[in-house]
Amino acid sequence: MHAPLSHEVALCFGPLEGSSPDHFSMPRLPRFQDFPLAPRPRHQPLHRWLHGELRRAIVGGRLAPGARLPSSRDLARQQGLARATVVGVFAQLRAEGYLVTRHGSGTVVAAALPDPFIDAAPARPQRAIGPGSRASHNAPAAIATSRSRSASATAATSPASPAPAAFDIYRPSLDAFPLAIWAQLTSRRLRLGRTALLTAGDPLGYRPLRAAIAEHLAATRSVVCDVDRIAVVSGTQQAFDFILRLLLRPGDHAWMENPGYPGAARLLRRAGAHVVPIPVDAAGMVVPGGRRQPPAPAMIYVTPAHQFPLGATLSLERRLALLALARDRGTYVFEDDYDGAFRYDVRPLGALQENDRANRVIYAGSFNKLLFPGLRLGYVVLPTALVAPFAALREAVDRYTSPIEQAVLADFIAEGHFERHLRRMRNRYREGRDALFAAARRHLGTKLNLQPTEAGIHAVGFLPASADDVRVQRRAAEAGINVTALSPFYLQGPARPGLLLGFAAPSEVQIARGMETLARVLRPA
Repeated sequence: MHAPLSHEVALCFGPLEGSSPDHFSMPRLPRFQDFPLAPRPRHQPLHRWLHGELRRAIVGGRLAPGARLPSSRDLARQQGLARATVVGVFAQLRAEGYLVTRHGSGTVVAAALPDPFIDAAPARPQRAIGPGSRASHNAPAAIATSRSRSASATAATSPASPAPAAFDIYRPSLDAFPLAIWAQLTSRRLRLGRTALLTAGDPLGYRPLRAAIAEHLAATRSVVCDVDRIAVVSGTQQAFDFILRLLLRPGDHAWMENPGYPGAARLLRRAGAHVVPIPVDAAGMVVPGGRRQPPAPAMIYVTPAHQFPLGATLSLERRLALLALARDRGTYVFEDDYDGAFRYDVRPLGALQENDRANRVIYAGSFNKLLFPGLRLGYVVLPTALVAPFAALREAVDRYTSPIEQAVLADFIAEGHFERHLRRMRNRYREGRDALFAAARRHLGTKLNLQPTEAGIHAVGFLPASADDVRVQRRAAEAGINVTALSPFYLQGPARPGLLLGFAAPSEVQIARGMETLARVLRPA
């Protein structure tokens, strides 16, 4: 992490100067000198620092429900910030449910914040972690699903087969990647001739890369971690596979979103788990509560930042409910931060892991879509109890990913190329999204109900209930465009027909032409 600033930072909350305390019914709050904030790392954006500190104060109970914050103007003056920065942070905290604005009272901490401090120990003993905890007994190599959608789901979610660029939901924009810079960094690493990069190295990964990942995640995703809890993997799929080998036993129940990522469902079934589909709505996974709950899970797989495939963001209330459930049942949550870096109309939300005080969240992400698919580098942030077992399993099964590629990526991040590339890609993908919706308005009319999207690199469009979206996908492929049917992503129950349309890889011209073609495909015969 960057060295902290040398001065202590504090906030002043409570009655404004000159006001009588009798005018306020809120809790008495600390004065300026008694309310320190953590110093800002030198290169962390101001809005991210202030947002994180205020949110931690609320979740941690230092700011009680109903407590009034100073005005944006006063807070900006106290902290030496631009007022626009404070206004933006207040707006994001209101959107997340932490703050509310009351007429005559200003901005206050929300009163309805549910179970804001998830820190109790698990209600049941944690399972032993090690060779005997799962199938060191071999889980079934493959457990076939009886669902007729299985084959379609496999085809729909495999990005390996060549396909037209128009509307591919997995393919990032490769022509914008700074290949010359990557080549220079690779050449420099090879010229250094250090034999350490030619050996196996640490099974958890190249330490400078892990340090760069820790710094990046803390600054951009509010992930709570240090270098010793991070492992470098080939991608999120490998991280999930290793975690299941460690934690899951044949016959265990596992919850995942419905619709959801079939690749995760396949790994769970191959591990011998009973997959329990949990519905999804506009606020993300509908966390079960009350008396009628599914069987207690040993694992929960969730995509809270940008639910795959529907695109919802898991609400604050449900995030806290999910963490409370994991704490109370001793369940681990695997947080797949799918498309968490690509948000366009609002700032990126923090990770689910940020609010985890019981060490039940396993956070994973990948560089493969952020940079290029052939890189095969990702990361997982582990609870402390899982670090040693994970390292032992990694050394036994896979040993390590390429040390040279890891070193090059560490340089790419440390020298600022990664952050610049992400900024360019956000702008480019925003333009692609806007072009997609403009072309849909011109060519599709009411044939496809395209849903607004603020994040990710694909949009979801719903078809009439009687439509066969798998047939539409097949006909579109015959016409030269690559759309993805929605129904195969449902694990069970009624499947809503629809199409997923990627906007990252194609140019605006390709998007327009592809939309013309799709309009012809959707035209009644």
